[in-house]
Amino acid sequence: MKKLNFNQNWKMKALSKNDWYPVTLPASVMNTLLEANVIDDPFYRDNEENAKEIANQDYVFQKQFELDNQTLAYENISLIFHGIDTIAEIFLNGRKLANTNNMHRIYEVSAKDYLQGGTNTIELVLSSPIQYIEEIHQRDPLSGVDHAMEGYQHLRKAHSMFGWDWGPKIPDLGIWRDVELVMWNENRINDVYIAQKHEQNLVHLNVQVKLEQEVDTNLAILAKITDPNGKQEEQVINQAKQTEQFSFTIENPKIWWPAGYGEQPLYNVEIILQKAEEHIDRKNHNIGLRTIEVKHEDDEWGKSFEFVINGYPIFMKGANYIPEDNLLPRTSRSRTEQLIKDSVAANFNMIRVWGGGHYPEDYFYELCDQYGLIVWQDFMYACSVYRLTEQFEQNVRQEAIDQIKRIRHHASLGIWCGNNEVEEAMEPWGWPKKADWRRDYIKLFEIILPDIVKEHDPQTFYWSSSPSSGGGFDKPRNPDIGDVHYWEVWHGQKPFTDYRNYYFRFCSEFGFQSFPAMKTIKSFTEPEDRNIFSRIMEKHQKNDDANGKILYYLSENFLYPKDFDALLFTSQLLQAEAIKYVVEHWRRNLGRCMGSLYWQLNDCWPVASWSSIDYFGRWKALHYFTKKFYDPILLSLEEGESDVNIYVTNDHLSGIKCRIEWKLMDTRSHILEQGELHADIPASTAKSCKSLDFTNLLTEDRKRDCYFEAILYVDDEKYSNATVIFTKTKHFDFLNPNLVTQLKENDEQFMIEVTATSYTKYIEIQLAEDVILSDNYFDLSANELKVVTIEKSLLPDTVTLKNLEDNLKVRSVYHITHEE
Repeated sequence: MKKLNFNQNWKMKALSKNDWYPVTLPASVMNTLLEANVIDDPFYRDNEENAKEIANQDYVFQKQFELDNQTLAYENISLIFHGIDTIAEIFLNGRKLANTNNMHRIYEVSAKDYLQGGTNTIELVLSSPIQYIEEIHQRDPLSGVDHAMEGYQHLRKAHSMFGWDWGPKIPDLGIWRDVELVMWNENRINDVYIAQKHEQNLVHLNVQVKLEQEVDTNLAILAKITDPNGKQEEQVINQAKQTEQFSFTIENPKIWWPAGYGEQPLYNVEIILQKAEEHIDRKNHNIGLRTIEVKHEDDEWGKSFEFVINGYPIFMKGANYIPEDNLLPRTSRSRTEQLIKDSVAANFNMIRVWGGGHYPEDYFYELCDQYGLIVWQDFMYACSVYRLTEQFEQNVRQEAIDQIKRIRHHASLGIWCGNNEVEEAMEPWGWPKKADWRRDYIKLFEIILPDIVKEHDPQTFYWSSSPSSGGGFDKPRNPDIGDVHYWEVWHGQKPFTDYRNYYFRFCSEFGFQSFPAMKTIKSFTEPEDRNIFSRIMEKHQKNDDANGKILYYLSENFLYPKDFDALLFTSQLLQAEAIKYVVEHWRRNLGRCMGSLYWQLNDCWPVASWSSIDYFGRWKALHYFTKKFYDPILLSLEEGESDVNIYVTNDHLSGIKCRIEWKLMDTRSHILEQGELHADIPASTAKSCKSLDFTNLLTEDRKRDCYFEAILYVDDEKYSNATVIFTKTKHFDFLNPNLVTQLKENDEQFMIEVTATSYTKYIEIQLAEDVILSDNYFDLSANELKVVTIEKSLLPDTVTLKNLEDNLKVRSVYHITHEE
């Protein structure tokens, strides 16, 4: 089979206008107009408001190409559109080829009878998505989210492009994935499915190959397995039938593990269709040898929800992933790779692809395979009622088949989930309990999709909704069964302490907002906009009253910040502390709770949101905290009024021996009480190592100037430390820490040494360069040396020690209200 990539030499114009703009695919209307300087950056100030006028129009994408008679001689010629966004008519040489209405589908259209020798013209006329949803919503209004344009769920397009409570209303349109011209004679490979069966030191691979059509007996299929070291094994079936199966047994297999548990070796499976010595077609898949089960079984607490990887129950640690940009052509493999690397650096082993966006690119899954992130994959439905007409059903059936076949071979794929929050929305959200809405829900998410998964990917677990107790509208928020989304802290404005009332089996959404860093704020504001209640700042806050919520929680925990920048800083501390508080609680209850996926990992534009990494890839305080509270060996302190319980959680599959030093100190770090203990922590266990009660020492006055610190040693090496105070941060009597920094370097790293004259919290190191530090937002005792490193490989070669010294700033909790 021959393929021609058709991404080059396109042009685009508004249907009603004459000005053409050159484009290279992937391309969108707004990104093209932005690059041509026709429109201003839609992310700047309130330019989002102009997007609706642009998306209200229809557009034409056109390409001319040459074909010779040798190409036209192929028996079969098709055009494959890997992603059209969304409503399009496709014309070839003036004749209509097809209509499309689903950005999540892969469309293949036979073009043989439409092509001609010499110049050919392909044209896509894209219709306004806004006009479409407005018209159909008038006829059939359905419940959904208030932050999006009404009627969005009628169109199989990323819902969040119509607006969400963290995203702008910029419903762009275009050709968002590759276009190919494919040509073949006689036959081609239609499908390859690879099943695994694991035994002791053996993995049996069953490779099923299906050809496009019934075949002559002169074709052969060659299957080749290449292990991570390059060793190959191959089999051939001569006189192949339309469907054939190969069986391979791999001895002493190299097993694929999620990040933190082992390596991620990949085997290559290559299928070649051949006639005599000629290779007619081939397909390649990289696979990892592993087993992933999801156990949902009765136990002493209710019903479990745990991932069992290669036979071991593993606590899943991660966050929810949303589309990386509202203008899809601006995404790239390198940008996604940095996000995946940042996730692994923060000790993730799972990432959830949320159902209100789009199915990610192939490279997303390849990177998750490479770096060891298990993918929780939602089908693209979220927070909405869906009308299951005959046409809609046919459309989404093919969508599911397209995506399952595209993704299923990846080692990283851990679960298919039917939707985000649709079952929950039909119960406690207060939507009308209409019989037809509920009937369509059951049919789509509890009959059609599970049947399709069972047919095309039977080795991957299907879960009907998130959150859910198992389906059928049976208490989807049940805290003791299935997975839960918990939002009483934040939306319900309950205090952080409410988290400790719950021991969810798996929490797949919970979160807390913050503002991004000043550098990010400056990207979309003018100086006069820099007040959190200004019109522009509120334009970049999509959750109702959220800026007020941040201030409410701030008032409960911190002193009021001295200026706008200090407020941004404090909001990030607030967010980080909220998520740390609950994740440490759940990890202390390892076994009962088996997963934590906070909302959310990333942003699609510069905005105040729940993300731990902002639109520009800058780590917020939360992401630095995540690196610590997701560490596979977690030292955590469960404080009470005047007492503290020291826990160690060990996620490793082998036990550890540790030593813990603890001290109760005053603000000058003078020791009031101290001790030491030794503990053996078994594999996959959380253990309470010591309970201490300081009631006799900690009077109400002393609570304001005393803190507790524990230091964890593993194999006699300092591993981590943790501190806790016994009053709200705003009531603690922090002294001026007189922070001192000194910079040093070696061949590989810059080192920033930090010391303080008194105990302080949340020390933030700021640099002019965007760089990831080994640690940030850390606590420090008096006269303790903290060394923070920067890998030189992450910085431009032009950055010198003097550059860093000249631009280094440092602050802590004390500086929220005090000058430097």
